[in-house]
Amino acid sequence: MPNQIFDAFIFFCLCLWSLSGVFGVDDAVKSVSVTEGESVTLNSDLTEIQTDDLIMWRTVHNSNLIATKENYKIDFPDVRFRDRLKLDHQTGSLTIMNTRNTDSGLYTVSSSRSETPLNTFNITVYARLPVPVISHSSKKSPTSSNCSLVCSSVLNVSDVTLSWYAGMSVLSSISVCDLSISLSLPLEIQCLDDSYSCVINNTISNQTTHLNTQLCGPCSDFNWCCGFTEAVIRLALSALVGVATVAVLVYEFRSRRSLQQKKREQTPSNSD
Repeated sequence: MPNQIFDAFIFFCLCLWSLSGVFGVDDAVKSVSVTEGESVTLNSDLTEIQTDDLIMWRTVHNSNLIATKENYKIDFPDVRFRDRLKLDHQTGSLTIMNTRNTDSGLYTVSSSRSETPLNTFNITVYARLPVPVISHSSKKSPTSSNCSLVCSSVLNVSDVTLSWYAGMSVLSSISVCDLSISLSLPLEIQCLDDSYSCVINNTISNQTTHLNTQLCGPCSDFNWCCGFTEAVIRLALSALVGVATVAVLVYEFRSRRSLQQKKREQTPSNSD
């Protein structure tokens, strides 16, 4: 019974020790961002640990012990991280593999040779971003000749920005912190005269979809089709100019011929 009380007292002290180290020195907390499913390594900042050193990794929110190392023995007592943790034998650094959204939070590492935690980390695990989908907008005005599009993200994500780009320039964007419905962003263009794309991004990653010319034709086709009236007008003007030019030439030719004929009539013949 005394041993159980002593163990409980030691555990309580370690909890207070970890919590005081995290909340007492805010500037010592290191922020780490990772995409869900990827691995992240939390460094203990130790170059080498002694054989009899006790290294302990904990989650701060519930002070759960998740990894320990002592006398070459490594243990991972938290079943939530089963088969997803690695502990470096020499430095005591911890690697979390196949990260999940539930892994987000504060972590602290301590050593039996130090009175304060060695490091404290704030991990943020971001969900994998869906590829945005570009389609024709169902809200197109019947009187509009523009190409009406909408870019949407059909999966639930958070802390993201959805943007329309023309080349490297942002045309429009929308940002959300917490999303429980699909996100969409409309766009109207006359024709595909640039590299239009829709991009969804967060702090550490992005997904891009480029506009398909089948949705909006290139401007060369657009100008040929929609500039038909202008082309007819130009052709008619050219024809009028041509007719006027011919008329002037004919008039000039006839005037000269008439003038020459009058000169011959006024000139006396040699027989006189």
